[in-house]
Amino acid sequence: MKRLATLSLITLLIINLSCQKKAEQETREESTEAEIKSPADDERMGWWRDAGFGMFIHWGLYAIPGGIYKGDTVRGNAEWIMDKLDIPVSEYEQFASQFNPQKFDADEWVSIAKNAGMKYIVITSKHHEGFALWDSEVTDYDVMDATPYKRDILAELADACRKQDIKLCFYYSIVDWHHPQAQAPLYPDYNAGQSDSTVYNPDFPKYFENYLKPQVRELLTKYGDVGVVWFDGDWIPDYTTEMGKELYTFIREIQPDAIVNNRVDKGRMGMSGMNKEGSFVGDFGTPEKEIPDTGIEGVDWESCLTMNNSWGFKSVDHNWKSEENLIQSLVEIVSKGGNLLLNVGPTAEGEIPQPSVERLQAMGTWLEINGEAIYGAAASPYKKPDWGRYTAKEGAIYAHVFDWPAEGELKLHPEIKARIASFLSDTSQPLEYESAETVIQLPDTPLDEAVSVIKIELDQ
Repeated sequence: MKRLATLSLITLLIINLSCQKKAEQETREESTEAEIKSPADDERMGWWRDAGFGMFIHWGLYAIPGGIYKGDTVRGNAEWIMDKLDIPVSEYEQFASQFNPQKFDADEWVSIAKNAGMKYIVITSKHHEGFALWDSEVTDYDVMDATPYKRDILAELADACRKQDIKLCFYYSIVDWHHPQAQAPLYPDYNAGQSDSTVYNPDFPKYFENYLKPQVRELLTKYGDVGVVWFDGDWIPDYTTEMGKELYTFIREIQPDAIVNNRVDKGRMGMSGMNKEGSFVGDFGTPEKEIPDTGIEGVDWESCLTMNNSWGFKSVDHNWKSEENLIQSLVEIVSKGGNLLLNVGPTAEGEIPQPSVERLQAMGTWLEINGEAIYGAAASPYKKPDWGRYTAKEGAIYAHVFDWPAEGELKLHPEIKARIASFLSDTSQPLEYESAETVIQLPDTPLDEAVSVIKIELDQ
């Protein structure tokens, strides 16, 4: 009995020590997150929140097949073609010897973004295929060593962005279908781990420490200030939340002002992009090809959208969204407190497709007139009106009219008390406003077919 009592006491002590150790670990983790998430975060996030609009660039070796391989024009899916068509590494590597984009002009790309009214660029430094668009010291599978082009694309973009005052940001894939320590064991099903959490590579931690982190360090130390580090591939079971938190801290130690998306960790709820409940790092949510039904107060987010159906260049994808659709998407996203990251997929020659350029030009023309209602604007404080959307700034509400009222009367939210209202395209001509009924009298036809914007200066 005495021995049994002693054993019971030892067991209790072990349990207590274990609980104490766990509590101390949780306290350390909370303390670390508190140090990372300092009060200065509002200042760090300020430029991004004000920007509202950025360019996503998907470019890599996958631009060469352009979604078509050995006659298959359907399943190629552009940047996922290596996985979708089960192309062996040895075959896929041959695209590197063909990568020679003589029409690439970093200044032109940045000018297209700037003229569209975009404030930042996020480029796929390395997509899932594993090929690096810069001169990486940890691999020869990059633009300098594996291609005849032999120019550091990221260096040229960094210079162009500095000249034109555009923030340069880097997408980086946690997934790597080329690296043997990161490949799924069910090769050539490179993405098996997405549907089967038991499929993982036991060597992945070595890849994380000896390849992934050194490459991220290169991106953060070779090209000046980096606005955003945009991760993808968080779904694979090899990658853990502990790795995500470590990587987030690693980035902020090198570049304290860098912004990091939530795909650095494991909290994202699929394509909707927002985090599930729990303790996860990451500065903003990432809805993909989706716009949330509503904004979430106090939560930063960014919808990434395509102009057609593809991220990377796909030669047979001509399903282009209209200019009107894209402008209205931008307004809807900003009205809910988010940013729009709009994608282009350059060709293998290095050109942004003309349909993309034309749509970006239209958005830029609209923003030249109406940018006041987008840049630095806050989410609408009112529910969605039948005719369009609201955005807000101190002392003003902006009415974005999508559907022109047939009766010529724009009915506002009853709490809006206007002092004066006018179109942003013609602020010299005040509109007639009936304050008792919160109604603005409109002309017979819209000033802009996509979105006409009325600035309502509030009576405070």
